Amino acid sequence: MTPHDYMRDLTRFPAYVYDLNGLREHVAAIRSSLGPELFYAAKANPDPAILRALAPHVDGIEVASGGELAHVRRTLPNARLAFGGPGKTDEELSLALDLGVERIHVESPHELARLAAKGRPAHVLLRANLRLPTTGAALQMRGAFGMDEKALTACARTIASSGPHLTLHGIHTHLASGLDATAMLDLARHIIDWAIPWLEAHNVASPEINLGGGMAVDYTDPETRFDWKTYAAGLPDVPAKLRIEPGRALTAYHGWYVTDVLDVKTTHGETYVVLRGGTQHLRTPVTKGHDQPFTVLTRAGENRAATLVGQLCTPKDVFAADVPVPASLRPGDLIAFAMAGAYAWNISHHDFLMHPRPDFHYLE
Repeated sequence: MTPHDYMRDLTRFPAYVYDLNGLREHVAAIRSSLGPELFYAAKANPDPAILRALAPHVDGIEVASGGELAHVRRTLPNARLAFGGPGKTDEELSLALDLGVERIHVESPHELARLAAKGRPAHVLLRANLRLPTTGAALQMRGAFGMDEKALTACARTIASSGPHLTLHGIHTHLASGLDATAMLDLARHIIDWAIPWLEAHNVASPEINLGGGMAVDYTDPETRFDWKTYAAGLPDVPAKLRIEPGRALTAYHGWYVTDVLDVKTTHGETYVVLRGGTQHLRTPVTKGHDQPFTVLTRAGENRAATLVGQLCTPKDVFAADVPVPASLRPGDLIAFAMAGAYAWNISHHDFLMHPRPDFHYLE
């Protein structure tokens, strides 16, 4: 049974549908083409079933809060974990040490000092905020993220003088999101060209370079995928262990938000299709300012333009604006929004207006 066939048989809406078999095949193919280690950024979608489907095909999981850390450790007790994110609290740093996090991505000299004060063994990557070209990026991770070279050097000196409980293993970077393989390779080479001499200068043994994530996902063309083979083949052979930590590019393609039509109406010459649920369940199109790709599951034929909206009391509750839908669309028809496997349910404001939450279905 295809995912669309499965969705047509549903009787309660809205619903999320995750194709776990498709996800496994997708990530296994990526893993087989890569030389670097592959960590999954749990922030993209921490659903336990998603994590368990990914686990055999990734080298570890990257988490960005104490909540994510505890959740992933419960779900995957034996997973290798990296803990990143700005603004880590003392409680979160202690939890990372208690739960055996493999790498802590330190964001500032103050964060490092608080970690050092615990006097416990900790294995560190320093997050670098480098001024490197990121042309074409959908999002640049600059600002408060990571450290400039002056702060990085201060941290390296602190670790060198702190005694044996702190170990510097290398550099972590995540400078941009939404880059294609060519742009991502160019950025990776710039990072490596800077990192290798810096790590050598600070006598880092068996160095590691985490190149981050941010591989492009094209919501306007779901069939276009990041070229993993080109990316893997283009990475230089360096005297360091390389690691990447994508999220969206792994899981986005294997989730759908499916719901039914409540009303179709024309106001001032514009047609609106009102759907059960709304962007309180699927925040992605509002967050990224795009039309969420979709399929009408129960009707075909000649199209007309319409705007797909939800049930919320705000004009921003829009899934897709002025898009073609069958002219015969009517209440009861089903619409499946694709590419809802990442940054969808988990970034949405679920309790606004307190509509019922969606069901969740998993195709094994």
